[in-house]
Amino acid sequence: MDRREIAAILAYIGRLDPRTVRTDTGEARDQIAQWHELLHDVPLTTNHGWDVRQAIRAHVLASPYPILPVDVGRRWHAYCRDRLDRHTDPTPSADPDDPGAWRAELLATRHAVAAGMAEPSAHRKITAGGPHPDIETRLAAIGSCIPAAVRAELAPYRPARAAREAAVAAGQPDALSVPCQWCRAARGEPCRSRRIGPDGRARGNAPRATPHPTRVDLAAAGLAAA
Repeated sequence: MDRREIAAILAYIGRLDPRTVRTDTGEARDQIAQWHELLHDVPLTTNHGWDVRQAIRAHVLASPYPILPVDVGRRWHAYCRDRLDRHTDPTPSADPDDPGAWRAELLATRHAVAAGMAEPSAHRKITAGGPHPDIETRLAAIGSCIPAAVRAELAPYRPARAAREAAVAAGQPDALSVPCQWCRAARGEPCRSRRIGPDGRARGNAPRATPHPTRVDLAAAGLAAA
């Protein structure tokens, strides 16, 4: 803001909070100089949500203290940070083999977003829509989003899941589809090896790679009943 805009803003503040009014010419001149020194890089308004009058009005309504230029400056910097937090750098149109031009375009775009001259680019945000039709077609064709080769490589690191998938592939019942009555494992969770000490308390609770036989029988009975 230039000095004329600062003077107009101080007059606006004086109407909202008469405590800030300076009747002496010298004091008023010093007040304008102080505000201009701290807020010369803060715009009066932007096309994308910033209006210094709204920031002043919010402060007057929320605080019992007279507004200071630093209060306006902090709100402006918070506005800039919020916009940059919502911004995703679009791919520059500059030649990627020219690092200087590439970096200059990125910085110019970020400056325009922070200064309220351009809207944040959020083209990578997660949408509420479902997957793309091509993805659904491919998943229907392969049956899973994890390729078979990758699933085989992961099997040693998740033995319970591998045993479950192998049982289902062989036409056997999915034991983890029912809770275990032996170790009290919930549906979908692997069974636990519970060792009981002489005092009757459990001494171990390590997960098992294979489910308990009673759980397999219970799943088989449910499959037969279906």
